[in-house]
Amino acid sequence: MQRLALKLRGEGRRIAFVPTMGALHEGHMSLVDEAKRRGDFIVVSVFVNPTQFGPTEDFAKYPRTLDADAALCRERGAHCVFAPPSDGMYAADFSTFIEEGLCSKGLCGDHRPGHFRGVTTVVAMLFNIVQPHAAIFGAKDAQQCAVIRKMVSDLFMPVDIVVAPIVREKDGLALSSRNRYLPADLRAKAPSLYKALLAAKAAVDSGERDAALVKSAFERSLAQEPALRLQYFTLTDARTMEPLSKIRPGETLAAVAVNLGETRLIDNITL
Repeated sequence: MQRLALKLRGEGRRIAFVPTMGALHEGHMSLVDEAKRRGDFIVVSVFVNPTQFGPTEDFAKYPRTLDADAALCRERGAHCVFAPPSDGMYAADFSTFIEEGLCSKGLCGDHRPGHFRGVTTVVAMLFNIVQPHAAIFGAKDAQQCAVIRKMVSDLFMPVDIVVAPIVREKDGLALSSRNRYLPADLRAKAPSLYKALLAAKAAVDSGERDAALVKSAFERSLAQEPALRLQYFTLTDARTMEPLSKIRPGETLAAVAVNLGETRLIDNITL
């Protein structure tokens, strides 16, 4: 992969890269579409990264559908699927990690210790292998995007980070590979998460600027669906992930994580 990337760069080709953990869906394909606008050689990686999963998380059962993923990528116009084996990325004596210390605080950083260390490390490794000019990520993982942008800025990595909009089902549920874990009865309850985010946005759109009152609007809406068990809801600076007490329209991220049955869902909206 690295030899191919360096050859392409030497020919003046522009590489656009979509890093994924596979189990691809229309949200991922929207990233491929964006990559096609950013480069003339499109690489999609499929790698379920073990270092970003905690010991009690779903690494073992995370869906792995490489043949179907490759077919989707081919149909959508990607030129290369890079799907390394785990031991090809992490040697037995692997001992080097990258840790970002600002944007990774709070939110998922509090609830998934070590997660973002695994994310930054594997993304840096993938950037070194794929040598992209641009890398496209999805806005659903807003904190991850902030962490990666900060890493790229701090370490002078020559990669343009592009964040593409969230793709949603017709009922508002953000597309996610983990949605396939949901049985039909719980899937029917999932759209209440986005409905609660819209309640927070409606409060801001009506003129509310006090973060505590916006949070109350969100919580009142979410409470209408008790199956959604709140892990966190935060109002943060969309760039740094630092918590805010006053809403700054256009710069404030409302981010949430819930558990629905055994499935963890995250979502966000810019206020």
